[in-house]
Amino acid sequence: MSARILVAEDDEMQARLIRIYLEREGNEVQVVSDGRAAIDRARVSRPDLIVLDMMMPHVDGLDVCRILRAESQVPILLLTARTTEEDMLLGLDLGADDYMTKPYSPKELTTRVRALLRRAKAAGRSEPTVISVDGLEIDLNRYEVRVSGDEVALTGKEFAILSLLAGEPGRVFTRSQIIDRVFGFDQNVMERTVDAHVMNLRRKLAKPRGGAPRVETVYGRGYRLAERSGDAR
Repeated sequence: MSARILVAEDDEMQARLIRIYLEREGNEVQVVSDGRAAIDRARVSRPDLIVLDMMMPHVDGLDVCRILRAESQVPILLLTARTTEEDMLLGLDLGADDYMTKPYSPKELTTRVRALLRRAKAAGRSEPTVISVDGLEIDLNRYEVRVSGDEVALTGKEFAILSLLAGEPGRVFTRSQIIDRVFGFDQNVMERTVDAHVMNLRRKLAKPRGGAPRVETVYGRGYRLAERSGDAR
């Protein structure tokens, strides 16, 4: 069962070992080394499963788990050197699906990953990989966007904002919500930065013969992706 897996582990040797074993199973593996990067990468790449170390720099694994669980049902396997029952229960309470203490067997880890992926598939928890709305197509796996069949080049932040809006067409996201979900814990981002990215998105996603913008402003509230004929698959 091939899957896209995000490994968040600040120990380089452990991360490399996990990657080797998971890639042997035919999975596509991405590795990050701190909690902030884990949040940002998960929001953009939408992995099928996350292997998450509890103790990481910038943002610890428990906060990462709490934040991502509020946004997604992606399966999370939590890794930690802590062995108390309280730590285990806290991780599970915050939304982790499974829990392993260090040191652990890489073979057991791959077995746990397979089991989580099977359960997620059976429960229908997999998220759409291609979103289509009114001639706009967003491929979340390939990081590609097309308008009426023509590929459009977006920056990383533009793609992240568009993916967020496209996940729930018609829903209004405030500037603060966009900053939190796209820029993570970067406290230097201003609301006008969001406005600038949205302005660029509108220009790049403009319809060939004009018309209403795909990314709409809801004055006094925020932005939304116009909800017209479309689907997600």
